[in-house]
Amino acid sequence: MRIVKRIVGLIVFVLIVLVGIAYLLPRDISVARSVEIDAPASEVFPHLNSLKAAAEWSPWLDRDPDVALTYTGPDEGVGAKLAWASDHPEVGNGTQEIIATEPDKSVTTALDFGPMGVATATYDLAERGGTTIVSWGFETDMGMNPMGRWMGLMMDRWVGADFRRVWAT
Repeated sequence: MRIVKRIVGLIVFVLIVLVGIAYLLPRDISVARSVEIDAPASEVFPHLNSLKAAAEWSPWLDRDPDVALTYTGPDEGVGAKLAWASDHPEVGNGTQEIIATEPDKSVTTALDFGPMGVATATYDLAERGGTTIVSWGFETDMGMNPMGRWMGLMMDRWVGADFRRVWAT
């Protein structure tokens, strides 16, 4: 019985330490990647400024061929909104809405992953001699959830890898 108490005590101690460390981890998470595309910004921008066009290259939506997509608002620009629903755990349910846009320069979207949280994604375009540097940023607040803060350590690897996969094709 004494061994069981020590094991339980050790487990509780480890859990308390892990939760304590979680609150020392960053709350705000940012992921950023850039890629050079052999096309002028005027050709790249429409693929970012329309959620219907973005769905064609999204690394997340193609994980579930049966994902249900619902578009509302305008076809492009501010107010364009996409809602998705999937039973696939890597896709889930959520919404994305374009909240700011500057032609051939940038697009900003608000993402809502339901209980998984909210985020902001930005796409900045810089044209250089017929090519376009697309800089993509993803920002989220992991809040006070200790598990979320631990997961935040993996966000750069997870989300960044998906972004690189898109632009490699």
